[in-house]
Amino acid sequence: MNRSRSAFPKDFLWGGAIAANQAEGAWDADGKGPSIADVCRGGIISGVADERVEPGKYYPSHEAIDFYHRYQEDVAMFAEMGFTLFRTSINWSRIFPKGDESEPNEAGLAFYDNLFDELLKYGIQPMVTISHYETPLHLATEYGGWENRKLIGFFSRFCETIFKRYKDKVKYWMTFNEINNMHKIPFAAGACRIDEGPDKVRRIYQASHNMFVANAKAVKLGKEIMPDNQVGCMLSLSAFYPNTCHPDDVFEAYEFRRRSLFYSDVMLRGHYPAYMNRVFEEFDVHLNTEPGDKELIRDHTCAFLAFSYYMSSTHKAGMPIQGTTGGVRGIDNPYLEKSSYGWAIDPKGLRYVCNELYDRYEKPLFIVENGFGDVDVIAEDGKIHDAYRIDYVRRHLIEISEALEDGCEVLGYAYWGPIDIVSAGTGEMRKRYGFIYVDKDNEGNGTLKRMRKDSFDWYKEVIASNGESLFTGGRY
Repeated sequence: MNRSRSAFPKDFLWGGAIAANQAEGAWDADGKGPSIADVCRGGIISGVADERVEPGKYYPSHEAIDFYHRYQEDVAMFAEMGFTLFRTSINWSRIFPKGDESEPNEAGLAFYDNLFDELLKYGIQPMVTISHYETPLHLATEYGGWENRKLIGFFSRFCETIFKRYKDKVKYWMTFNEINNMHKIPFAAGACRIDEGPDKVRRIYQASHNMFVANAKAVKLGKEIMPDNQVGCMLSLSAFYPNTCHPDDVFEAYEFRRRSLFYSDVMLRGHYPAYMNRVFEEFDVHLNTEPGDKELIRDHTCAFLAFSYYMSSTHKAGMPIQGTTGGVRGIDNPYLEKSSYGWAIDPKGLRYVCNELYDRYEKPLFIVENGFGDVDVIAEDGKIHDAYRIDYVRRHLIEISEALEDGCEVLGYAYWGPIDIVSAGTGEMRKRYGFIYVDKDNEGNGTLKRMRKDSFDWYKEVIASNGESLFTGGRY
């Protein structure tokens, strides 16, 4: 049914989202230690990850877009668009350079104080991802990442430090970015170098268990330190369909979807679901747990579910599951068009996922990543006319409005990459998502000058109208 009005509530949060490692730069400034992103040539997802920073090699995260030194200018532009929400991450190695120290780095803490103050000055609510593909490198090289249970204690110390410091500035927190990507990109998601082999699945689930315990401890700490604030979880949950109505396609797609929803099942329902018993038996998974783990996970569940949504994929029985944050790569869906990067554009899928998740959990949802990456060209008039981005976002926002009308409790929308940042997938700058253009190329050349695209004014109008312009046409 086509509607002619917006269903966005008056307190709906509008904004954008970035990750520290893709935007801040200043990778070794003011006492910061190297993170796993800082040794990736190319994107953190698909690039080559060195053991250490190699002299003479180009690492995109080292300067990124220099948000660390330019955040005031950028925040002012977010405020001009009317943001009421801005999602970012706290780079763990800015606070604890190696990750296992007992005392934090004050200069790192001060930076986020200043950033959050700047946001709040404009009435923008900070939303923080505690760990977003930027685990301190030392925790990966010396401890083996989240396969090592010792990281639970290090993470808890990190959480306690930032909760106490920013409890009056940050209301919404998320523990791990796209935690379910442990299956596809364990180095990015869990600082684990897990190659193919007979024990791969066991190792992934062991690391995941350690992260579940850490998540529960973070929720517990959050309740104790900042009882009026909320700690949620965050997953990559682009839509996933069977390729045909053949029962094998349908059930195998269902099984793979559960592989992702397993993570939210544990963190929102508070226990390992029964379907995992068979999975663990088939893959000979025997988790190393400690007394109290089960009770911690049971008693300290997340307050909301945040997720990324970019595309949909279709699955044919027997196909391997491949892909990253944007979704898996499956059989082409003949009913959908694709972006220039091959991602299926499926706005209705976002409504589907909202309903899928809210029906399953009946907990508030946040859409904290959704965006359109493409190569932007500066026209002869000196501007960027990105009608393709406007069309993509408009169609997805209309489907969010439909999901709200369906009864889903969606608290906010944070567009991914409101300013051009380094691509997590490829390490490129030419794959741009932003409403704001940044003058920098794939080799790191450029002035870093910021420039508004057509989508900047369009999104500003959407926010100012609380979504009404999506249905009335507006100026664009």
